[in-house]
Amino acid sequence: MAASALLLLLVLPVGTWPSLGLPRRQCVHCCHPAWPPAAPGSYAPENDGEWVQLPRIRPTIDISILKGEKGEAGVRGRSGRSGKEGPPGFRGLQGRKGQKGQVGPPGAPCHRAYAAFSVGRREGLHSADAFQAVPFDTELVNLDSAFDLASGHFFCAVPGVYFLSLTVHTWNYKETYLHIMCNKQATAVLYAQPSERSVMQTQSLLLPLAAGDTVWVRMFQRDRDNAIYGEHGDLYITFSGHLVKPTTEL
Repeated sequence: MAASALLLLLVLPVGTWPSLGLPRRQCVHCCHPAWPPAAPGSYAPENDGEWVQLPRIRPTIDISILKGEKGEAGVRGRSGRSGKEGPPGFRGLQGRKGQKGQVGPPGAPCHRAYAAFSVGRREGLHSADAFQAVPFDTELVNLDSAFDLASGHFFCAVPGVYFLSLTVHTWNYKETYLHIMCNKQATAVLYAQPSERSVMQTQSLLLPLAAGDTVWVRMFQRDRDNAIYGEHGDLYITFSGHLVKPTTEL
């Protein structure tokens, strides 16, 4: 019976197979796999026999349906530690020029130190048996009364560098021998030899003075005929000094 059925299938034409209810298998090329990979439902045959991949369908869930009501805000936690300082950034662009501000209040006046004196002597003076200070009788400039005419001393109250100048008129046939003194130290000498003609002699110098120092003119003692000339009409003998720069600015 089985042999006769097989013989019947071989004799019948191909087109009569569906009418017999026999399964028909798709014809495929040898270069394509006979069956798709094991992914059920992801491949389907086309009319030409090739298998193509079908789009995968993924289910989506509407979260808004499942989302509940917003809860209350929780308690704020503690602030964390400050992080390390980062590197400085690049300099930004220059902004526009702002409006001019209002005028400020006037500043305090500048307090500058001053010290100066200029004195003279109208009467002549001869040397004595010992050294003597030259007193003065004419006050030209005496800031803060720092120069004492009777003693002939300038008392330094503002320390700094001072310019000092001594000018005298010599006496005929007599020697002129004077020192500009700082405290008890001779700092400069004014000297003129005896001559039949009297002349004007000048000595000047820069001298650093500390607070409390004294500056004065000393006449040499009488082992020589020493004198300076003067008269009441004109001023022949002058002694001047002024502060050039205070110590605070040196």
